Parts: sequence; structure tokens; C-alpha cells
Amino acid sequence: MCDELTEAENQAYLNRRQLGLGLAATAALTACGGASTESPEASGPGAEPEAAPEAAAPATSSRRVTISTPDGEADGLFVFPTAGDKHPAVLLWPDVAGLRPAYETMATRLASEGYAVLAINPYYRGAKSPVLTTFDEWRTDEGKAKIAPLREALTPDALTRDAVALVAWLDAQPEVDATKKVGTQGYCMSGPFTFRVAAAVPDRVGAIASFHGGGLVTEEADSPHTLFATMQAAALVCIASNDHERDPEAKPALEAAAKEAGRSAEIEVYPANHGWCALDSPVYDKEQAERAWSRLLATYAANLA
Repeated sequence: MCDELTEAENQAYLNRRQLGLGLAATAALTACGGASTESPEASGPGAEPEAAPEAAAPATSSRRVTISTPDGEADGLFVFPTAGDKHPAVLLWPDVAGLRPAYETMATRLASEGYAVLAINPYYRGAKSPVLTTFDEWRTDEGKAKIAPLREALTPDALTRDAVALVAWLDAQPEVDATKKVGTQGYCMSGPFTFRVAAAVPDRVGAIASFHGGGLVTEEADSPHTLFATMQAAALVCIASNDHERDPEAKPALEAAAKEAGRSAEIEVYPANHGWCALDSPVYDKEQAERAWSRLLATYAANLA
């Protein structure tokens, strides 16, 4: 969950990584007998965020869109392959820092795999996107103060209304194959949103994916994990290692709820910190993000038919 404790955990992780890099550099200098003018190549957890190479990717087109909902006008980016007439639809929710270039890049990459993707601004009730342009902006006091009141509006009822309106909009687009199921994916605070979308329009949503989602299992009567009983979608739930350490009972609760509801669910704790999938996150982990990406594509391929 994107809160002060998670930030502290991630900062401690970054501090340890920096210390490790410093010790490794010192050891290399000692072994070589002198200083080097070359910088070590960044790789693995904490490396500089890199988008996947796009040179060989199929071409995509996009347009900025505004969608009428019961609560106002929602803005977003709609991106889809240029080849082919119609494609399965995906509703993509960004993390706490909102819709911004990193998530537009992620949406475009998914579209290049053959999907019509709506990357939505969840904060449309109070502001147009981008509210913030990078995740680092959210980490500041000013960024958190800007997001806090916008986030409060994202109640379960509000998200249910959004789900109905956004899926209906997708189904009406000429680039969308409405005979196929819809997918929805979320990150951090929006991991639970995917459960609410699937429960709101169960006949349309075939797969959900939550990446380092927070608050999937709560004490509330409408906790996201209880919605397995309402939805008809398969689920991919990728849990951050530090989230699992903080709440080790969430994973078995999710597994039990999915089993009881008869839902197909792949639920795994990844060896990466909360936020590892977002391209501009300070704890972005390319190796584990790519592994989660491959599981996302497999989940959609199997269930968006």
C-alpha cells in the first residue's frame, strides 16, 4: 500500500542498495588497483527505469478521450493497434500518483500486444491528468497534499459507477471487439479497483490483474477479496515482498476466497518491493516487472476470449 510505512520500507531498501553499490565499487577499485572512469552498468532491482524496446513492436495509435460518467467527465488515453479492426479491451488504472507518462508508456506497450487499452485518470472528479508527472512528485509533501483529497473520492460506490460507465464506453468504441471479454489491471492503490470492476460488470470482465495492490483483504464487509464470489473473472495477483511481510495473512485469504468462489487465481509473492512494476518508481525492478508482464499477457491470452 502506498502509505508512510511503505515509503519508509522502500527508502530503507534504497539505502541498503546504495550501500551495496558503494561497497561493490570499493571492492572493484581495490581489485583493479585504481580508479575507473566507467560507471557500473545498472541492472536488477533499482536499476534506472527502462521501457521495453519498441522498435520491433507493432504500431499503435492513440487519442485523448473524455468519458461521461455519473460523477463527471473522466479523461484518459485510449491506445490501440493500427493493424486489425477490433481488439479485446483493457481498462488500466494507474497507481497513487495518477495517470502520467510512465503509465501511458505501459498502456502503449500493452496495446502493441493486440489490446485496445484505456488508461484512465482516477482523479477526474477533482483534476485533469496529469495531476503529477512522476512518482517522485508524489513522494514530496506537496505531492501527497495534492493527491490526498482526490483519493478520498475513490469510494467503493464511486468505483462501481466508474466501472459500469468505462466498460460501456469501451464496448462502444469501433476499435474494440465487444464479443470478447474485457481485462482490467491496477497498481498499488488501484489493485483493489480491478476487483470492483469485475464485480460491477461480471458478464463483461474476463480477467483482472493486481500488481503490488494494497488493501485487497480488509475487515470491511465489501473487502475486495470477498468479491471473488460476485465476479466471473480469472485473477492474477502479484504481491510485493514487503507487503507480504507486513500482512502475511492476505495471500492465504485471497487464495481461500478464490477457491471457495470457484475462480481461477494465480496469486504469488514476488521478490521485489512495493511499486516494482511502475516504470518511474524508485524501486522499479526490471527483471521482476518483466516476469509479471509475461504473466499478465498469459492471463489475458487465456481469458479474454
